[in-house]
Amino acid sequence: DSVVSCLWRLKREMDMRSSGQKRDRPDTRIAPSILSSDFARLAEECARMVSCGADWLHVDVMDGHFVPNLTLGPPIVASLRKHTNAYLDCHCMLTDPAAWVKQFADSGANGFTFHLEVFAPDGVMNETAYENASSLCRRIRELGMRPGVALRPSTPAESVYRLIDSNQLDFVLVLCVEPGFGGQKFMDSMMPKVQNLRSRFPAIDIEVDGGLAPSTIDAAASAGANVIVAGSSIFNAEQPESVIRVLRESVDSAATDFTESIVTA
Repeated sequence: DSVVSCLWRLKREMDMRSSGQKRDRPDTRIAPSILSSDFARLAEECARMVSCGADWLHVDVMDGHFVPNLTLGPPIVASLRKHTNAYLDCHCMLTDPAAWVKQFADSGANGFTFHLEVFAPDGVMNETAYENASSLCRRIRELGMRPGVALRPSTPAESVYRLIDSNQLDFVLVLCVEPGFGGQKFMDSMMPKVQNLRSRFPAIDIEVDGGLAPSTIDAAASAGANVIVAGSSIFNAEQPESVIRVLRESVDSAATDFTESIVTA
């Protein structure tokens, strides 16, 4: 165990040095989920979020099959792209994500996140599942987007180790609720999964989504998340900029500097 621990500490140090980062995680990103916006004023709502300090705009894409709800798609993303230069982070809850990659790329999406469960329904990555997921990641990159994978609450962190180790992914989205609907209660039980991923992969973006608010952010920040998706807690706030600031400050306060993270690993 001591040998394995030393090897992982060495890998962490090399990852952090190669990325040029000075703390135990990448830069903080706050991504309001436009699923909670006023759809009749979507472009205005997105502009409002950016003016309030949002780094990304999170787009929940649901096909009515992978999850029971039906929401936004490529035409909406294309329309938004005409009105904003913001990073559009598309969480694609789709039964066949590969069939939609080109359309999202053409629409102006920046990030394309697919669900690991599409290829590994039980959360176990066999060789076929790995090859299919890797192929999709390569296609996403070829089309100019950042590839990410989302994990349902029941899917273990270990299922993405190989994809990350082989540099297939830019980020992992850990869902703190069941996918498909906004406004659900934050599942604190998902924080060990975040902590697991951060301890092994300090240079990758770890995104959390579901029930994030000023009352729950400290748990996610302490676990190692650096990309925070929040919907109703931001859009329904009287002062969204204050909520965004609280979320950002929590993550920044929880982050440890490079030297400390290596010494205490």
